[in-house]
Amino acid sequence: MPTYRDCFATREFTPLFLANSVNVAAGTLRGLALAVLVYDATASPLLAALSLFGSHFAQVLGAMTLLSVADRVPPRTALITINLIGTLGTVLLAVPGMPTTAMFAVIGAMGLMGSVHGGVRWGLLGEILPERDYLTGRSVFNMSVGAMQVTGFAAGGALVALVGAREALLTSAALTLVAALITRFGLTARPSRAAGRASAGETWRVNARLLRTPGRRYLYLAAWVPNGLVVGNEALFVPYDPATASVLFIAGAAGMFSGDALVGRWVRPAWRERLLTPMQVLLGVPYLLFALAPPLPVAAIAVAAASAGFAGGLILQQRIVEVTPPELRGQALGLHSAGMFTMQAVGASLAGAIAQYVPVPAAITIMAGLSLVSTLWLTLRLRASAALREHSVR
Repeated sequence: MPTYRDCFATREFTPLFLANSVNVAAGTLRGLALAVLVYDATASPLLAALSLFGSHFAQVLGAMTLLSVADRVPPRTALITINLIGTLGTVLLAVPGMPTTAMFAVIGAMGLMGSVHGGVRWGLLGEILPERDYLTGRSVFNMSVGAMQVTGFAAGGALVALVGAREALLTSAALTLVAALITRFGLTARPSRAAGRASAGETWRVNARLLRTPGRRYLYLAAWVPNGLVVGNEALFVPYDPATASVLFIAGAAGMFSGDALVGRWVRPAWRERLLTPMQVLLGVPYLLFALAPPLPVAAIAVAAASAGFAGGLILQQRIVEVTPPELRGQALGLHSAGMFTMQAVGASLAGAIAQYVPVPAAITIMAGLSLVSTLWLTLRLRASAALREHSVR
């Protein structure tokens, strides 16, 4: 069974891991600072949610037009360029007096670049590691997301309180620049994975091929929908309790870290398939406690437990890799990433819209119920697809 030591023994794994970790910390800090700025200016739960997750909407456009870049541009060059654009965009967001509409335009442009980022990064990870090590390596990255989100939200809460949200944004910009430098000096210049010119037409053609098969299509939906609806609840943490929202964010990151460590390192492959549905159910059930508007300690425990369920995404990613040809894996994983972030933005917007009309605890409970319903439907679809495939083989 692959170990974390096996992953870090591969030379380029460490710099890719470090660059990603710094990027996550920068993005976490940027999102928290933006949510505070927008909520202070507008007192709107919907706009605060959009400031935190709105950049993900642009990933729809990127997924339809830019994803072929993930396999047709040298990966180191693409990663450096994306990080430099992220640095510039974050500096612009920190400009005093910038109108809210202009801020959302910058957020959208950064989200457009983010649609390519996932495909390039995860496609490169698939080149660096042997296929048998991919899930273990991906779990290390997911664990770093949890750890860096804990760090980012804790440091972000302190920075916003001590020096202000705009100064926190400048810190985020500096971290993104550091990620670009790690990428430049830590990774080898590799050729693109696929021949041909990146274009919107090629992106459409490969996306259609990836989604044409029902089994693979339901894998994508299972990775996008329950996850995104639950992430929508995170967009309501600031309106739920502005003074202590960072505690809930930290609890969620810690829960995700624990779930990824368990599934990625300690659960044997034979058991992972059996854990997929329980993990996705776990995403929604603890949030039902918010119907009682629990105090902060109980709310934090519920958030941590629910976030452990995100580890089901590791199982789905591994299955997507297994059913995708190597020359398409960059775009396949980019489609997974872009769709996941887009659905998170949809979930955040839906949660924010619901919270405009009902109390925030009730909105969180409704989103949890929607996640559970989607999990049930998709589980039935995946089982039907598997049964049909098995019958056709016979």
